[in-house]
Amino acid sequence: MKKLLLICLVLVSTKGFSQSLLKRLSFGLKAGANYSNFTGADFETEGLVGFHAGAIVNFKITDNFSIQEEFLFSSQGAKVKGDVFNKENIKIYYGTVPFLLKYRTKPGFYIEAGAQAGFRIKDDIGDDSVKEFAKKMDLAAVGGLGFQMRNGLGFGARYVAGLSKVSDFKISDVNPDYKNSVVQASVFYIF
Repeated sequence: MKKLLLICLVLVSTKGFSQSLLKRLSFGLKAGANYSNFTGADFETEGLVGFHAGAIVNFKITDNFSIQEEFLFSSQGAKVKGDVFNKENIKIYYGTVPFLLKYRTKPGFYIEAGAQAGFRIKDDIGDDSVKEFAKKMDLAAVGGLGFQMRNGLGFGARYVAGLSKVSDFKISDVNPDYKNSVVQASVFYIF
């Protein structure tokens, strides 16, 4: 009898605890534009316009602080201006996972900061001498700000500063010691 009572008590308390956790969890969708380039490249580049889209998972710690993780498809790269890579645009497609600490005010303005891991899905470069242009993983620091309305609709801007080198290829006249630099503008909706 005591064991049955203990089991019932544990089940009831677990159900209450899991329901309070679920109330703090929210999901959403996000899409927007990227403006990307390479920093530290020894060849001349210009910014390239791309996009990002994906899902958001947000866990509310307090009324103002939350942890947010996103799962995004992101197109990045740069326009090549010199004779390197046959003047082809370099496009790299990543699956990115930003992990952010977010502070939101009562009116809805927020600031966010954290880290991001990017996993190369595909790279598109017209020069056949480079088979795999980008490394399989890209690490970055992330910072941003924005506004989220009470109904869940929001707008944000973010800077993603690459921490790891984009490439490891070996071409005699090109040093692959450069990093991704991305500015993002987004529209999102939290359910």
